[in-house]
Amino acid sequence: MDVAAIRAEGLTKDYGGGAGLFDLNLEVAAGEVFGYLGPNGAGKTTTIRLLMDMIRPTRGRAEVFGIDCNAHPVQVKREVGYVPGEMPQWGALRGREVVAYVAGLRGGADTGAVSSLASRLDLDLGRRFRQYSSGNKRKLGLVLAFMHRPRLLVLDEPTNGLDPLIQQEFFRMVEEAREQGSTVFLSSHVLSEVERICQRVAILRRGRLVQVARLDELHQLRYHRIEADFAGAVPLEAVRACPGVDHVASEDHHLSFDVHGSVAPVLQALGTGQVLNLVTHEPSLEEVFLAQFRDEPAGAGVEAGVKA
Repeated sequence: MDVAAIRAEGLTKDYGGGAGLFDLNLEVAAGEVFGYLGPNGAGKTTTIRLLMDMIRPTRGRAEVFGIDCNAHPVQVKREVGYVPGEMPQWGALRGREVVAYVAGLRGGADTGAVSSLASRLDLDLGRRFRQYSSGNKRKLGLVLAFMHRPRLLVLDEPTNGLDPLIQQEFFRMVEEAREQGSTVFLSSHVLSEVERICQRVAILRRGRLVQVARLDELHQLRYHRIEADFAGAVPLEAVRACPGVDHVASEDHHLSFDVHGSVAPVLQALGTGQVLNLVTHEPSLEEVFLAQFRDEPAGAGVEAGVKA
């Protein structure tokens, strides 16, 4: 059997007061791009810190390529390229000096790969770390994670602070890593981000796994919030009759509602009135979770230890 890139069995970190991570059973196959989704505070970073042996579990265990994360943390780190949620503070060191230091700990790094990554990310390695913007600090973290071509990339909110053009380059880097056989474990609270690059996702809420889904199943969570202004009468009943529409509100000549699934019937209904302005936007993942799981107890969810 192929060894899983990541396997967690009953992994728990109990901080008390209901905070932490509880009874996580999860398997990430080698070679896949796996999204780890949840609103802020759901337990994503706690999971990653347990994998990296930065904290110790209350109970349960985790493995990376069959290596116990707590018993052999140095071996695990040899296999992993890691971007933390918050970068370490390197002070007055220049970017190239940080790279040299980390490369030395790893036994070396391909200087050509480092130069290529820095160029792709538009990062000046000659500047001091303390002079970097938050985005440039994140770019340096990506260089450090990717430069040794690891078997597993563990990325905690990797696009925070990156401008849109650099985000696109990051997506290309992830795809290239996957094509070269690497596994990517990507934590995010941005639904559209994981939809773009991940093959499967795990959804975390209040420290508990509530769902593991393939990408096509993830679309069931998506909805759009639509607002429209009309010159005359609002086609309220026509919109209410459309499939997937809820949370309809109307005041004066303004109409707002949510729609799950296809928006085609809604657009036809709106066309029966005289639309002056139409705005649609994607809700935050926090809002998606509140809408999807508001009536479920925190421990509810699927048994997710089986590889899909």
